[in-house]
Amino acid sequence: VHMDEAVKQYILKIIFATRYPQKYGLSEIQDLIDFGASPRGSIDLFKASCAKALIRGNDFATPLDVASVVTEVLQHRIVLSYQAQADNISPQSIIQKILKVIKAP
Repeated sequence: VHMDEAVKQYILKIIFATRYPQKYGLSEIQDLIDFGASPRGSIDLFKASCAKALIRGNDFATPLDVASVVTEVLQHRIVLSYQAQADNISPQSIIQKILKVIKAP
């Protein structure tokens, strides 16, 4: 399964936004994340996106494939701060905020 370079960059931006949210205009979530997704998260997001494309019958992965698996791939890879846990903020809601800012190519 092929993935265009622009889609790979999209994955990297999502991952980096979990680690450096302020660089992507996401200062409001900076204090909610103790540790963002690791490089392994980007590899697994790439693999899961390609697998999703294959399941859909495509030989290329699209941003839609990335968006459809990103929550499942990253939700356990984001370590929330005590503040986020106390406020009942979920990793899923953080990922959704990131996806609203990081636009698909």
